[in-house]
Amino acid sequence: MAEAGPRRRRALDDRDRTARARIRDAAIERFAAHGVAATNLKDIAADAGVSTPLVIHHFGSKEGLRAACDEYVASVIKEQKSTSMAATTGKSLDPFQAVREAYEGTPIMRYLAKTIVDGSAHVDELVDEMIENSLLYMDEGVKSGLLTPTENPRERAVVLFLWQMGALVLHEQVERLLGIDLIDDTAGSAIKWARINADILAKGVINEQLYEKWRDAMVAAEQQSDNPPKQAKARDQETT
Repeated sequence: MAEAGPRRRRALDDRDRTARARIRDAAIERFAAHGVAATNLKDIAADAGVSTPLVIHHFGSKEGLRAACDEYVASVIKEQKSTSMAATTGKSLDPFQAVREAYEGTPIMRYLAKTIVDGSAHVDELVDEMIENSLLYMDEGVKSGLLTPTENPRERAVVLFLWQMGALVLHEQVERLLGIDLIDDTAGSAIKWARINADILAKGVINEQLYEKWRDAMVAAEQQSDNPPKQAKARDQETT
């Protein structure tokens, strides 16, 4: 007998309620609640109201199902971020509407918090896809004037991704220290988190004049560490 499934939330895509979509949504729920390793196809099938052979027919295996979940979650996040960019640069008077509406009632955040740290090859694929997606919508933001241009768009995208995912993994500490629930987020939590991030990104932390001096020094130091002087190279070779 399959154990009771996690608390049901709204469908991740109410317009797509095929058997395949129901299985995918049930898997995301299970993976978010229990992790991939502790979840079996029988329980996912029971939650979706289908047979286990039908799950295998659609996805081949649990790994195939997990890959489909990763792909879907990445696409949902990409759509939300693009919508948020459009809402902020368009006529909307409420730039955080897309943020509030995107994940409310879904297990997306809990799914990421669970899967992003499991160390499998699928995680690398998911992270790479999400970073590539972020490069696209951040480029849209630069073109629209919402974001400032940078000489290193990929580095910026990676650091911001790690910043956000790191906070998600540490969601219990975020809630303890800031009173913000990044997992089962409410509208208030989403807006507060967006406000804090926007304040840091828009106003910065380091004094601008100090940053320019510090940046030049750091660039020079980085170049030197990448290309050590010939004497140092020779000395290192002698010691080896």
